[in-house]
Amino acid sequence: MSADHDIAIIATQEARLQFAGFDAETAWQLGNRLREAAAARGAAVTLDIWLGGQQLFLCAMPGTSPDNAEWARRKRNVVLRFYRSSYAVGLELARRKTSLREKYGLEERDYAAHGGCFPLNVRGTGCVGSIAVAGLPQREDHELIVAVLAVQLGVPLQQIVLPPP
Repeated sequence: MSADHDIAIIATQEARLQFAGFDAETAWQLGNRLREAAAARGAAVTLDIWLGGQQLFLCAMPGTSPDNAEWARRKRNVVLRFYRSSYAVGLELARRKTSLREKYGLEERDYAAHGGCFPLNVRGTGCVGSIAVAGLPQREDHELIVAVLAVQLGVPLQQIVLPPP
């Protein structure tokens, strides 16, 4: 499939995967669900959930390193700058044959337009935080988040899933 097709599907994911409200208890439930899904896959990933400027959930699975948390931070910065999935931003930049540095003057040490961070949107409010996975290939990081959000929010995954690459 084309990047344009994936970008359109991700926009649908962002529109459909919205919360009625989001708080620390929601973050805890979502983080634990994400951890269970990662463990079921045997994934060595770092999981990271933020609400506003506060980290509400962090889990470094066995086999991770500090680099995973650093990737999560850099992807989170993209989501909180653009209010879009870090994967969508990366695909859009690749489609336009540019980079965060060229287009926006953003340094790679602080921003990573790679899949694995998703905006936490509240209906009627917009982006209130982010959820990140770091450790798998970028598309898989993104897909893990979407699968868990779909379950949490009762959205049928087959309606919003990215096609196989």
